Amino acid sequence: MADGTSSRCIALLLLLAMAARADSVVTDGLLPNGNFEEGPSKSELNGTMVTGRYSIPNWEISGFVEYIESGKTQEGMILAVPEGARAVRLGNDGTIRQRLSVTRKTYYSITFSAARTCAQAERLNVSAAPESGILPIQTLYTSSGWDSYSYAFKARHSTVWFTIHNPGVEEDPACGPLIDSVAIKTLHRPHRVKGNMLKNGDFEEGPYIFPNSPWGVLVPPMDEDVVSPLPGWMIMSDTKAVKYVDATHFAVPHGSYAVELVAGTECALVQEVSTLTDRTYKLSFSVGDAANGCNQPLVVKAYAARSSLEVTYVSQGMGGSKRAELEFAAVSNLTRVVFQSMNHYMKPDGTLCGPVVDDISLVSVHKHAARRLFM
Repeated sequence: MADGTSSRCIALLLLLAMAARADSVVTDGLLPNGNFEEGPSKSELNGTMVTGRYSIPNWEISGFVEYIESGKTQEGMILAVPEGARAVRLGNDGTIRQRLSVTRKTYYSITFSAARTCAQAERLNVSAAPESGILPIQTLYTSSGWDSYSYAFKARHSTVWFTIHNPGVEEDPACGPLIDSVAIKTLHRPHRVKGNMLKNGDFEEGPYIFPNSPWGVLVPPMDEDVVSPLPGWMIMSDTKAVKYVDATHFAVPHGSYAVELVAGTECALVQEVSTLTDRTYKLSFSVGDAANGCNQPLVVKAYAARSSLEVTYVSQGMGGSKRAELEFAAVSNLTRVVFQSMNHYMKPDGTLCGPVVDDISLVSVHKHAARRLFM
């Protein structure tokens, strides 16, 4: 009797422990097996192709999914892995997904690394129901072949399925992007601080950046009703992105984070703000370079209402910034503040770069005549 009671108690404790683990809320950093270092057993591999739906610990797969070890070659191309020794490749209709325990009504960002292989127009469908988005990955922003991308969602329920899917169908079913290092971060909804009508004007709130990643995180284009990985801001483009950079690896004008405009006029950083048509406002911001070798004159154009200002920062590629101001008269009750890089810039290694913007503020100056100032 005692042994039976003891066994039941142990079983109950194990069930409670499992339930507690299932209900635990995700914390900032890598998802469980987010770097895919735990892989399938040899019996669950056909060459590099994963044969079992649950063969990769913590992940569920479907379609054509390969388990890749760093250094594998395909048609003379070396498939490098950015972190650790292993990654996955999503071939034709390949999907990986993981169930996450989250807090309802909370905003989250996902950061993951991806690299193109042999498909021509690679893109990824990323979703955390009901939100979903298409991330274009045709443009390469680093010399390593890998870029980190961000995606954001609002949790509608206490659990969500986070999914990365390759919708492509290639003649070679193995052609598709490599995926590695999937992490999550809780986003705090931005609020306006005293002396600034803009939200998150210093970009201190944004997607997760891997501690050892030297290339920042791309914030891709999004529809206006999609949750932004860069709270308060929208990225307006067809296929291009802006880069979220940190002070650990880049020169940042103010605080710990900034945005590098790496796509020229094909992409804009935008925020909408409530204004009054009988008032004049002053938009102040910093323009600089990220100390990443982008050593040329960098031009940013700022727009607000019917006013605009071009600011040139002559970069030596070593960091540094300057302040600029634009005064404008509001013409409606909603004004878009817009920043664009006016040219495409490249580093000596041929990768894209651009001006950094940071420390953006907007205040009412209670005047009626608009004028432009440059400092």
